[in-house]
Amino acid sequence: MQKCTDARRAMNWDDMRLFLAVARTGSISGAARQLGVQHSTVSRRMRQLEEQLGARLIERKKSGYELTQAGVNVKEAAARMEREVLGVDETVLGKDTDLVGPLLVTAINNMASSVLMPMFASFSKAHPQVELHIIVSNSDASLCEREADVAIRLTNSPTDTLIGKRMVTVASTIYGSRAYIEQLRQAGREPAWIGVECCTFHKTWTKQACGRHSHNFYSDDTLLTLAALREGLGVSFLPCFMGDTDPVLERYCDPDSANNLGLWILLHPDLKHTARVLAFRDHMNELIYEQKDLFEGNKPRFQ
Repeated sequence: MQKCTDARRAMNWDDMRLFLAVARTGSISGAARQLGVQHSTVSRRMRQLEEQLGARLIERKKSGYELTQAGVNVKEAAARMEREVLGVDETVLGKDTDLVGPLLVTAINNMASSVLMPMFASFSKAHPQVELHIIVSNSDASLCEREADVAIRLTNSPTDTLIGKRMVTVASTIYGSRAYIEQLRQAGREPAWIGVECCTFHKTWTKQACGRHSHNFYSDDTLLTLAALREGLGVSFLPCFMGDTDPVLERYCDPDSANNLGLWILLHPDLKHTARVLAFRDHMNELIYEQKDLFEGNKPRFQ
C-alpha cells in the first residue's frame, strides 16, 4: 500500500497528459499522433506508468483499447490535474500581448488544403515568430482541453461554451463533370450518385436527394469525392467554394438554401485577450469576407 501511495505522489503532468491521450483516442497510435511522438514511446511510458501504479490501466480488446476500472479512476484524477494545469496556462496566455509562440488551428481538410491555405500562408509570412500549426480534422478538437487554440468549423449550432463569430454562409449544391452532365442531358436519364460518408450533413442531403438508391462508389472524404466527380463516376454534393472553382465540374442544379452552413471561427473565452489568437482571428475574418461570394456560391467561375 505504501508503494502505491508513493507512486501516486510521484505522478507528474507529462505522465497524465500521455495517459489522457491514450484514454481519449482509444489507442496507442492515436495518442502518438496527437502528441507528435513515436508509437514505441507511448507504449513504453504506458508500461512504466502501470508499473509505477501497480495496476493495469488499459486492456486490449478486439474493438481496441478499453480502460480498466483503475484506468477510469486515473483518468478522472488526470482530468482534474489537467483542468488545474490549463487554468494556470490560460491565465498566463490570456495576458499574452506578444505575437510570439505556438498557435494551434483546427480546420476541415477540404477548406484547409484549398481556399484557406493562401490565408494561412499570408498570416504566417506576416507573423514569422508565431508557430502556426494547422490540424486537419472533421471532428471537433476540444478547445477547452487545449487540443487547439482556434477552430474553423462549418456548423449552424456552435457549442455555447466557446466564443466566436459566424463569418459567412457556405452554400453547397450537386456537381458532376461537364462531360457526364452533358451525357445525362442527351440521354434524358437520371444520374448515378456517389455515396458519401464524409459527414452527417452530406449523408443527409444525399439521402434526401436520391432516396434509397444504391451506390457502387463511396467516399468518406470531400477531396476524394471531388476526384471521383472529375472521373465521371456520378454526381454528389460539394461546397460551392470547391465545385465552382474546378473547370472540369458543372452544377447539376442551383444551390438550395436549406443546405447552407455557417462558417465560424471559434476560440476559448480565456484566450480572448491573447495577441496571436486575436491577430489570427482578425486576419481570417478579413480575408474570408473578401471571398464571401465564392463561399456563398454567388459567382460560379466556369458556368
